[in-house]
Amino acid sequence: MDRLRDHEIETLVERVRAGDQAAWVTLTDRYTGLLWSIARAMRLTDEDAADAVQTTWLHMVERLDTLRDPQRLGSWLATTMRRECLAVLRRRARQVPTDSWDDVTDDADPLDGALLRRERDVALWRAFRRLDQPCQALLRVLMADPPPSYREAAEALHTPVGSIGPRRQRCLGKLRTLMRAATCEIPSADASPGRP
Repeated sequence: MDRLRDHEIETLVERVRAGDQAAWVTLTDRYTGLLWSIARAMRLTDEDAADAVQTTWLHMVERLDTLRDPQRLGSWLATTMRRECLAVLRRRARQVPTDSWDDVTDDADPLDGALLRRERDVALWRAFRRLDQPCQALLRVLMADPPPSYREAAEALHTPVGSIGPRRQRCLGKLRTLMRAATCEIPSADASPGRP
């Protein structure tokens, strides 16, 4: 889906206020990827992320009639999602996890394209985890589908809009360097490719 212009977002919000279901679908399609990317950047589990996304949309519905600047809906959603993620993380800090990875099986794939893609993905995520936290957070937000605007990404990350592009280039450069270094390394025999 193409990026929506500010006036189109304002029109969609007005149509949603009037009860237009198609406008609601368009609006949620546009911003749900951004919300998920914020949850990933904050390292929420899939379940916690789904709850945070749902709660953020609920907050928007509750405040739909009082939104002062519908053109800044993406920024408002990003800020609301970030606050909800922080609330989830505070609640999680008070809980004691009981699940372990011991019960997870690692099914071997046949030697085909799927295995090669999996190995590439494992290497990519291994290199990704070696990036500093600001780069990881930025790239996670920008990986949303559809991609957020730089303004929305800047709002989600609390950083100036003008810094997003240059930081993105530097972070991708670091990731390329880490991937090149990884292709030169020989993996140990006991390495488990199934667990990045």
